[in-house]
Amino acid sequence: MNNLEIAKQAYQDFAEGNIEGVVAIMHPEVEWHIGTGFPYVSGDGVVVGPQAIVQNVFAPIPEYYDGFSIEVQDFFGSGDKVVMVGHLTGVWKETGKSFKANVVHVTTLKDGKMTHFFEAADTGEIIGSA
Repeated sequence: MNNLEIAKQAYQDFAEGNIEGVVAIMHPEVEWHIGTGFPYVSGDGVVVGPQAIVQNVFAPIPEYYDGFSIEVQDFFGSGDKVVMVGHLTGVWKETGKSFKANVVHVTTLKDGKMTHFFEAADTGEIIGSA
């Protein structure tokens, strides 16, 4: 599989709740940058390593949101970079208000493994539903 296909499979795995599938493509020292506007993100939003990402990024999602999903609009790939453009959607559990926030992800893959992930999300839209 090429980098674009690997990234698409990771999004499919995430959508299906197959976190092990997402983790399988991560380099042991993958660096994950998530927006600091999320309620469960501390510090500068940088998380390193697959298990830390699962614990600090993926695991808290159901604590805050119902029906959280990534709606993919498009993928673009060039060299070791894959860009996903889409929306984050869900319902803030505390208020019952739904959100649909613009999001762009830039993933770097080397030798079939994710080494870097960067997310730019409209966290204001998400927090606005809190």
